[in-house]
Amino acid sequence: MATPQLLHVGIIGAGEVAQVIHLPVLSLLSHLYTVEIICDISLKNVEHCATKFHIPKATTTVSDVIKHPEVNVVFILTSDEFHAEYTIASLQSGKHVMVEKPITLSIQSAQRIIAAEKAANGAKVFVGYMRRYAPSFTQAFKREVASIPRILYARSRDFSGPNAQFVSQSGTFQVQNTDFPPDAAAERAKRLDALFEEAFEGREATSEKKKYCRFLGSLGSHDISLMREMLGFPESVAGVSVNEPFYSAIFNYRNESGEPFAVTYESGIDSVPNFDAHLAIYGEKKRVSIQYPSPYVKGLPITVKVDELNEHGEIQAREMLTSYEDAYTAELRELHSCIVEGQQIKTTAEDALQDLKLFDLMYKKYDERA
Repeated sequence: MATPQLLHVGIIGAGEVAQVIHLPVLSLLSHLYTVEIICDISLKNVEHCATKFHIPKATTTVSDVIKHPEVNVVFILTSDEFHAEYTIASLQSGKHVMVEKPITLSIQSAQRIIAAEKAANGAKVFVGYMRRYAPSFTQAFKREVASIPRILYARSRDFSGPNAQFVSQSGTFQVQNTDFPPDAAAERAKRLDALFEEAFEGREATSEKKKYCRFLGSLGSHDISLMREMLGFPESVAGVSVNEPFYSAIFNYRNESGEPFAVTYESGIDSVPNFDAHLAIYGEKKRVSIQYPSPYVKGLPITVKVDELNEHGEIQAREMLTSYEDAYTAELRELHSCIVEGQQIKTTAEDALQDLKLFDLMYKKYDERA
């Protein structure tokens, strides 16, 4: 068997998602990836990661990663307001990009990324919607939903609880240093304000709406993206509820028979450490749901449950687990195939733009309340 081609990785951002998720997974996929360089505004963070994960170079200068001659693909694991700038700069340097969701917070900045990708002569953008790569989703869930003749209703729920509690039990021993440059907070606020101005163009960007935008970009993008892959883009937004820290919406859809049905979206973060994230699809005689556990604890199963009326008029329940492989591992295996073998990317920048367009419809529906 031929040895797989190694991809040489540069990482921008050495915070929680790097330390708890991507660096451990990249280490386990050492036959596919090797990390050459890591960057963060905290020198202590990058030095910690470089030592722990045997990375040859640590830096606080982003261009060191983007211009690194050995790097094939740049992982952008920073906070949202830096995604567009670093993605575009990486594409302009001929590097492929794996950018964590959300791709960015405004439609305009996503369009700038798409334009840069088109001009990049082959460099591609892969957006990190890991739930859409989980084997139980791509196989069991999609297979079971496909056998529902008429979808009558669907529900997307994500009550994630406090991430800190899951992270503390993950065995990854994250460090959180605060040796940031003195102007870092001001620079971040300036970038965020520019994105909010674009996201709410021509409308007032209140504090509540800014929090709504940040929430949809963080937790909401997981659920909305998953919903879109299964059901497509909704016809309209029937209503929204914005009551921090909980948010909800009702989307209008039509099934293959042209009949209307609704999808409810409900999400929020409280202090109860119970991770309840699922997508459920309802037909006349069959219900199918997929339950996602916290991704911060490796090895927890992603299960698919079916409740249906069988030919004997009995209630029949089944539960399926396609694989114990976690969604992040499946995602990075797919990323390797897309770059090395030219496999088509599912979670493209154009795909991620659809989330932002739906968010915009949700903002406008919220504005109608006034």
